[in-house]
Amino acid sequence: MFQLINQEEWPRKDHFNYYTQKLRCGYSVTVRMDVTNLYQQVKQKGLRFYPAFIYCAAKAVNEKPEFRMGMDAQGRPGYWDVIHPNFTIFHKEDHTFSDVWSYYNPDFKKCYENIVNDMEQYKDCKGAKVKDHQPPNFFCISCVPWMDFIGYSTWVPEGQPNLFPIITFGKYAEENQRMKLSAALAISHAAADGYHTSMLFGRLQEILDTISL
Repeated sequence: MFQLINQEEWPRKDHFNYYTQKLRCGYSVTVRMDVTNLYQQVKQKGLRFYPAFIYCAAKAVNEKPEFRMGMDAQGRPGYWDVIHPNFTIFHKEDHTFSDVWSYYNPDFKKCYENIVNDMEQYKDCKGAKVKDHQPPNFFCISCVPWMDFIGYSTWVPEGQPNLFPIITFGKYAEENQRMKLSAALAISHAAADGYHTSMLFGRLQEILDTISL
């Protein structure tokens, strides 16, 4: 469900209008995440790291309304009650990828199963978009498992940055007996400021540290 924002009582009304009408900019932030707890659990239980991390990111995103923002047909801002992950599947044989989406569920087991089942069903399907009927309430997340990067940026030439978050994370690596990886977020400044992004990554780190699969 999409709920319009009462703009007369919205503290970020002027910011939203400014960044959608005058300065259509977005930004990217890259942070270093500690994934030791998640890494150890997926290894112990024979699970897959990629879908498990997608769940953690989706949980953090869904807890923060600024990252569930959208606009209706008239361009009025609002918040979705839930936002679903759209992720990439890599095809080793030709080095292309395909976008697939899955329904988010706050229950780890159900969400993990949704993601893994979609990964299996569409793993041999080629094309940019391979699962039909993608809902309008989604965010993008992908992994670059071949590279442990320390910075990331994205842009929309002659366009407008997306209100939904785009999250990209890299290869995990051991640092001082801890497993670390870089995670980047790109989003329109109209949707979220630096404060909101710092709160999102702080919450994601809490989830990674405390989750019990």
